[in-house]
Amino acid sequence: MNSSFIKFLALVFLLTAYRSGSDAQEAAGPNVLAYSSIQAAIDENPGKMIFVPPGDYLLTNAVVIRHSGSGLYGFGRLIQANTNAPIIEVREASDVRLRDLTLTRTSGALDSPNSAVRADNCLRLRLEGLRVRNNRSPSAAVALDTCDESEVVRCHIENYMTLSVDDRVASPHYGYAFNCIDGTGIAVQRSREVLLQGNRVIERELRPTRELKERHRLGQFIRRAPKKGTLLNQKTWDAGYVNNWHQGSGIVVSSPERTAHVRIIDNHVENGAQGIDIHADFVTVTGNQVINCFMGLKAMHGSRHVLIANNQFVRNDLWSIGLMPGASSHAALPASDSTPARSANVDAGHIVANNIITDFGYGDSGWIWGTGNYTTAPIFFDKGQEPDDPPLRDVVVTGNLVYDSGREGVLTNGLWQTQLPRYRYAVHIDARTNGPQGLRFHGNLFQPGTEGISNQKLDP
Repeated sequence: MNSSFIKFLALVFLLTAYRSGSDAQEAAGPNVLAYSSIQAAIDENPGKMIFVPPGDYLLTNAVVIRHSGSGLYGFGRLIQANTNAPIIEVREASDVRLRDLTLTRTSGALDSPNSAVRADNCLRLRLEGLRVRNNRSPSAAVALDTCDESEVVRCHIENYMTLSVDDRVASPHYGYAFNCIDGTGIAVQRSREVLLQGNRVIERELRPTRELKERHRLGQFIRRAPKKGTLLNQKTWDAGYVNNWHQGSGIVVSSPERTAHVRIIDNHVENGAQGIDIHADFVTVTGNQVINCFMGLKAMHGSRHVLIANNQFVRNDLWSIGLMPGASSHAALPASDSTPARSANVDAGHIVANNIITDFGYGDSGWIWGTGNYTTAPIFFDKGQEPDDPPLRDVVVTGNLVYDSGREGVLTNGLWQTQLPRYRYAVHIDARTNGPQGLRFHGNLFQPGTEGISNQKLDP
């Protein structure tokens, strides 16, 4: 062996020994089996990591971590029997770590209004290698609120959605409540400098089928406000039905005037409603696989400087990439007698680069949205939701591929048959009042839809 290879082997040995020694040192610390409960072990060892060996641990209340430097690690399975409680709560603590645990709920009580992991007002929280299974909730399975400099890495979240009611009666924009499927895998709000990397967020059971829609009257209004909301058209109000009854997101990052500098990297999101939902500034979204979500990715409500690069979007049905202003977007607001001045909250300055969009229209939700829908397109740039929303502006779109998978043939009645594209345009730009401005396209390959490449001229 040459000297360089020997040095390499020595380096590998030293790194392995360091990792093994670190694990052994932690394992030599407090062990949950020496205490009456996991909570007792945490309370009697503030600031220490607690080892949770393999086995099942039944909970009737949330495990609460309040001390900085505390945490849990090991291959134990925490099973929550109380539907009215999260599984783990972390409150106002720094440098807390949760690693390698399995978190779930008791059979027959999988549906809960609560998250599996709820963290509030934390700094440098790290969640690594968790397996969160069957926490069926309209809340996020993993929810971080005001958790700066935190990380959620290599976690596996499976079967997180539930049947629910989306109640928008009090909202002046909507004014109704409707039956839906709801649930989110990972949610981050009011947080800065966050890393979401290498996570798998998959829903395997609640899928948007016709049978499920009919059985649970999904999309049907069950309550109304005295008058229609401002963002709802009269036809929908009269029908008492909306087709966006598949709610929630695989990953959502929100609070655009607070949340910033978030990296969403190398995650796998499958069979969700919205894949990745962004309402934040300075966000990097790269290397992700978003599969069979009716909406691949959207950024709106005052998102600035979002980099969307090198992602795979497969089997989306409404759009794969959508950029638009929203009701929370606004121009700079001067001070008044009752409110202080506010800076602008605009949707601008994005780069969309080197993404591959394939099998568009072949997802579970294709029957809901259809191919004739005005807004159905692999790449969609929308006008504002409200007339006073500042327009989407200054977006560079380069090196992207929209691939017409139907041209390769689809298996139909045992035969491979070519099909027309399941989109009218590869790119749709809503150029009505306060429509997008300053879009620049270069070096893309957009295979045309049934009516062409784009409904508007694409400026280089």
